[in-house]
Amino acid sequence: MIAKQLITSHIIPLKRTDTGVFALAQMDEARLSHLPVVDGDEFIGVISDKEIQAVDEPEYEIGQFKILLTRAFVAEEQHVYEVLKLFSSLNLTMLPVVSEANQYVGAIILPTLVNVLAEMVGIQNPGGVIVLEINDKDYSLAEIVQLIESNDAKILSCFVTSQPDSTKLEVTLKVNRIEIGPLLQAFFRLNYTVTASWSKEDLYHEGLQDRFDALMNYLNI
Repeated sequence: MIAKQLITSHIIPLKRTDTGVFALAQMDEARLSHLPVVDGDEFIGVISDKEIQAVDEPEYEIGQFKILLTRAFVAEEQHVYEVLKLFSSLNLTMLPVVSEANQYVGAIILPTLVNVLAEMVGIQNPGGVIVLEINDKDYSLAEIVQLIESNDAKILSCFVTSQPDSTKLEVTLKVNRIEIGPLLQAFFRLNYTVTASWSKEDLYHEGLQDRFDALMNYLNI
């Protein structure tokens, strides 16, 4: 999935002639801490509620503020992973989507991104979860896939994380089987280190859904 497919239609960008007071009201209504600023169709930058609140005269037009607007945006064709990276690194609540000609196309909000990621990791699909610890030099996704599929299962999602100053990788697998005993035995036979697993679908799904719902509530959805 790419950035332009994640655009939320109801985000209205600010204009240079809009006042800081108006911008804060728009942010409050949209439940966002950031909004894009445009000049016609041209993307100018992103302004935050904190930047506006720090201005001595918030009733002035945004174009008169002596602040440097953040040039944070994502191109239309960039992948959802790049969108996630920018949200995380820039600590944004909204990310503009901009064309090659620097025209404002739309905006992505965090709750939309979270919903997409939930679909990507298979949160709604029944199955089990297996967490492996592997030396980075021994990691082979092809070998893991072959092991899973040779036991009549398929990988629904796979995430690999690493720790600083460590040669160990944590590989989290979501598979389409609730009964994962045969898979665990297969990993044990090949001397894989299984650090965690969940196979009782009702309990696992309920717990995962609770965490997801809690995140949605935190985002005021």
